[in-house]
Amino acid sequence: MRAEIIAVGTEILLGQINNTNTTFLAEELAGLGIEVYYQSVVGDNPQRLEEALQLADQRSDLVVLCGGLGPTEDDLTKQVTAKHLGQELVTDKRGYQNLLAFFKKRDRPMTENNRLQALVFKDGESLQNSTGLAIGIFYQSPAGISYLLLPGPPNELKPMFFNEAIPLLQRHFHQDEYLISRVLRFYGIGESELVTKLTDLINGQTNPTLASYAKPNEVTLRLTVSTIDKSQGEQKLDQLEKEILTRVGDYFYGYGENNSLAQVVVDLLKKNQQTVSAAESLTAGSFQATLGSISGVSEVYPGGFVTYSKKTKEQFLELDSEMLKKYGTVSKECAEEMALQTKKLAHSDFALSFTGVAGPDSLEGQSAGTVWIGLASKEGVQSYLYHFAHDRDYVRNSAVMAGLNLLRKKLTK
Repeated sequence: MRAEIIAVGTEILLGQINNTNTTFLAEELAGLGIEVYYQSVVGDNPQRLEEALQLADQRSDLVVLCGGLGPTEDDLTKQVTAKHLGQELVTDKRGYQNLLAFFKKRDRPMTENNRLQALVFKDGESLQNSTGLAIGIFYQSPAGISYLLLPGPPNELKPMFFNEAIPLLQRHFHQDEYLISRVLRFYGIGESELVTKLTDLINGQTNPTLASYAKPNEVTLRLTVSTIDKSQGEQKLDQLEKEILTRVGDYFYGYGENNSLAQVVVDLLKKNQQTVSAAESLTAGSFQATLGSISGVSEVYPGGFVTYSKKTKEQFLELDSEMLKKYGTVSKECAEEMALQTKKLAHSDFALSFTGVAGPDSLEGQSAGTVWIGLASKEGVQSYLYHFAHDRDYVRNSAVMAGLNLLRKKLTK
């Protein structure tokens, strides 16, 4: 089966937002045994979208459109596709009731254009939206071409795809062969070094295959196997994973495309029923914000401090002014005292501290990229010196990732 993805939105063409939906859909469709042959981006223009649909009809069995299902004038995907297919647009009763309930709950009048979000093809199947208002659509034409219309916002598209589209596609397109993927995540090793250690596996790959992807301060490996038997496919992935981890297992921290080092740390803290707090100088709250992005973190994170200046270090953390005067804020001594005082004041099991020079200028005779991280626990306190390169944001992000990894190692020791 040949699939095609058409992302609709002028903001994508202009580079105002990244087209992450296409990457997500291509990977998920491959996992269902549906191979994506073509990808394109079309602006909010009815004529150009019609041209893209005409081209897709000539070369694809499944056409997936994402974006343009909203209530505004430039949301034309549903209307243009309906006209292209000769389909009447009718109101989806369940979707319309959700619209009414949404505006009633917020005590706001529903404008007429919002009704567009509940329109579907008369002969199509509706895909309910659990995180938004725009209804998705699946339709199979008399010519045997299938169309899947999904909303543009990733927080709406992904749940709809997992909850509604996957069961629907599996029902309509039974595949004898499956593609099973597994994502391994690594921190502390660059992509080039990782690939070098796995050169023979990469050069000799047939089935399963593996591919590396560099991400900010980490690397992922995607292992993929083509199989007619899922259990045998999983066994092949197990064997390949075992060989990979014998070589680079020291850098491995978890599985999954949507996983993160912060998620792993929070899960470990929950499992151990332990807590963490932090005091941040150069990272200015980034570490705590990263923790805060994880659902359920309140169970393990009581709070912390942002002490950007020498004065706030003395006031908030009660650090000794003579110690700071003698050693400076960018020092082992400062990092350790910050961590110890944070643990004491927050009554947490662990406390991390971040102090250093984000750049671009030097500070206290220390060059940009110099970072001290302290880690306090019931066993005492340790400090770690890092020298990160690149720009200010990269230094700060690198420090956050390093702190997370220090805590991860402590929790799994």
